[in-house]
Amino acid sequence: MNSARICSVESMRTEVGSSDSAARARLPVFGEPRPERADAARNRRRILEAAERLVAEQGVEGLCMGDVAGAAGVGVGTLYRRFGDRAGLAYALLDERTREFQEAFLSGPAPLGPGASAAERIRAFLHGYVDYLLEPHIELMLMAETASPGARYRSGAYRFHHAHVSALIQEVHPDVDAEYLAGALLAPLAADLYVHQRREREMTTERIKVGLDELLD
Repeated sequence: MNSARICSVESMRTEVGSSDSAARARLPVFGEPRPERADAARNRRRILEAAERLVAEQGVEGLCMGDVAGAAGVGVGTLYRRFGDRAGLAYALLDERTREFQEAFLSGPAPLGPGASAAERIRAFLHGYVDYLLEPHIELMLMAETASPGARYRSGAYRFHHAHVSALIQEVHPDVDAEYLAGALLAPLAADLYVHQRREREMTTERIKVGLDELLD
């Protein structure tokens, strides 16, 4: 199967797939490397380096599974088994930045990290999501979230972010449906909406953040 054919069928694939100390106990550390053989670790690094080169040279359109496999010198089947689909590969490329954001809201300085009120931390989280992930990595975020239906909600990053925001909401208002409200607050941070706001509506990042504040209030 050639790379063009692989790219054309990817859209039809589906991916197979309160205190801060309490939150840490409940939430797995997103991006923490899984134990793996040395050869598997080398293959993973080689694949991600090849994918990064293609994105740098061709943009996110270059993130075609067939082309990445060829550039990394591995079989296409290996790529699918390791990452699931283009969304999984894109999230792997975003992993380092996502872990930086995670460390900031779990153990960084207030108000994003511990030391501020839960309400202040929710506000800082929404702003931080724009600054850490959406604005600098929007093309890759957009591809990751739209490569297959529901990719955003199946990702480990989304589940972790949802659990974090839910725990903060529960701290502010113990009697509300924190799980639902966390999803509602994360909904405006979807990459396709952000692209629409920034490029078609010509909204600045500051205007978007003000809107998030008003929604939160």
